[in-house]
This record gives sequence, structure tokens and C-alpha cells, in this order.
Amino acid sequence: MGAAILGIGAYRPARIVPNEEIVDAIDSSDEWIQQRSGIRTRRIAGPDETVVSMSVAAAREALATAGVEPRQVDCVIVATVSHLYQTPSAATLIAHELGTDQPAAFDISAACAGFCHGIALAADLVRGGSAGHVLVIGVERLSEITDPTDRGTAFIFADGAGAAVVGRSESDGISPVVWGSDGEQWDLIRSVGPLQPILTMQGSAVFRWASYSMAKIALQTLDRAGLTVDDLDCFVPHQANNRITDAMARAMGLPDRVKVARDIVDAGNTSAASIPLALDRMIRDGDARSGDRALLIAFGAGLSYAAQVVTLP
Repeated sequence: MGAAILGIGAYRPARIVPNEEIVDAIDSSDEWIQQRSGIRTRRIAGPDETVVSMSVAAAREALATAGVEPRQVDCVIVATVSHLYQTPSAATLIAHELGTDQPAAFDISAACAGFCHGIALAADLVRGGSAGHVLVIGVERLSEITDPTDRGTAFIFADGAGAAVVGRSESDGISPVVWGSDGEQWDLIRSVGPLQPILTMQGSAVFRWASYSMAKIALQTLDRAGLTVDDLDCFVPHQANNRITDAMARAMGLPDRVKVARDIVDAGNTSAASIPLALDRMIRDGDARSGDRALLIAFGAGLSYAAQVVTLP
């Protein structure tokens, strides 16, 4: 029995915030932000666009695309760092709102790498027979935990949700995962504050680590899948920074014909939501088609990372 992604869905908040709206608070400029990250605009959630409501909207779209009814879902996995409740998990409420039939439901905290962690867990649950369909959601409302005056983070982080349905497949459409963490550098990206957490990041150190370490992880992932860069149709890295994406593509020797996700330009860095949002954008724009092979790789706080090759639904 194999496992594959059967459907993808996304939710983007209605409010679009261009660089011009935030530059005064961080003594910056549109030109500096674009040169530094590639970001032109980002989506910021309104009062009614919560972690749960955005997740439900993305999940409904993914289920519809997959042709799967909510009551067929056996497990809901939510990757997020911005559900600001120690307990219960966002997944349990999301599962209820969707009208599922009391599936297993839990959150995982792997920051920007969370969605790829969730896909790996879902694939193994399906292959092992523990679940027929697993709903994986990456969702963030990072605007709630970002200091709008912090020059290192205010222009980067944004909001949104993406979802995927993983289910049984005659041929395996999700490769073995390559994942890990470097806890020695856990403090490079973290939240601070005893009551209201605020994200902080040592951007230069994270940039160096991701630019030079993640290309090796990407190549290890291809090797584990029995593939090379020439077998890829799409490259979907975590939407952290366009310069990191460029550095990874060069180090991997990625062929020019491979389509590269650039959702960060208009979506910002949505942490756990960035991979599914980028996938959804590529499919909608015609840069990715059903049956394409896509390398997903994500990395973030705790210096955790995860990567796998998937066949697009």
C-alpha cells in the first residue's frame, strides 16, 4: 500500500499589506525589503480570520479537491506555532468544525518545517494501515506574535493556511523523509515573553545556515528517493527568503527547466503554511501539473528541517 497527496487547499487572508505600509515603523524602504527578501506584499489576517477559521477554509478546499468527505478523515494533523493555547490542540476544534467523525487530532510544533513533518507522519500512518485519509494543515497567524517595530522580523512574517489530504495510492507518491534538527542553535529563532510570545530571529545566522546546509539535505532527499535533480519538475522550498532559495538552487545544480516556487513575493513568510500555499499557487498559475514530481524542503526554529519528494495530485 502506498501513500500520496490526493488534494491541496489554501486560504489567504483578505488584507494585502504592501511594503509601503510598514517601512516607517522599521526605518526601512520598499527597495531594501525587496533586495533583502524578495517580498513586495504579504497577507495579514483580520479579527475574524483565526487559526481555526483559516484552517477550516483551507481544509474544506483540500477535501473537495481530493473528493474526500470529512467523515472519511481518520486523523487531523495541524502544524502551527501561533495557536496561542497550551491546550487543547487546534486540531481537535478544526476536526469538529469540519464535521469529521471524531478522528485522531493533534498539533505539532516544528515551526516552518511543520507541514513537511506532518506529510511524513501522514504518509507513514497511511502506509502502516493506521489511517485511510489524513488531513495535514499548516497554518499561522504570525502577525499576532510579531513586533511591528522589529526591523529584523516585521517585514518578513505573515498569515495564512494551507492543507493537504494524504490517502492510499497504488503507487507511492511520497518519498521517505529526510528530517532532523540542530538544537545547539535553538535560540536563533524563538519566541520570548512569559505572557504574549513575540518572535525574534537572528536573521544573518539563519540565512547562512539555511543557504549552505539545506542544499545538502535536498540532495540527500533525492538520493533516498532514488532520484536526481534531473527527475524533478518543481522545487518548493520553504518561503523564507528569495536569496536563500537562489543559493539552494545553485548549490543543488537545479536545471533551469525546473519550476521554483516564489510565493514569498506576494505572501511573505507564513512559516508552517508556506509550503502548501506555495504549492497551491504553482498549481493555480500553471507552473505545476498533476503527476509532476516536486521536492519539498522546509526549515525553521529549533533549526528543524524536513524534506520529501511528492507526486502532485
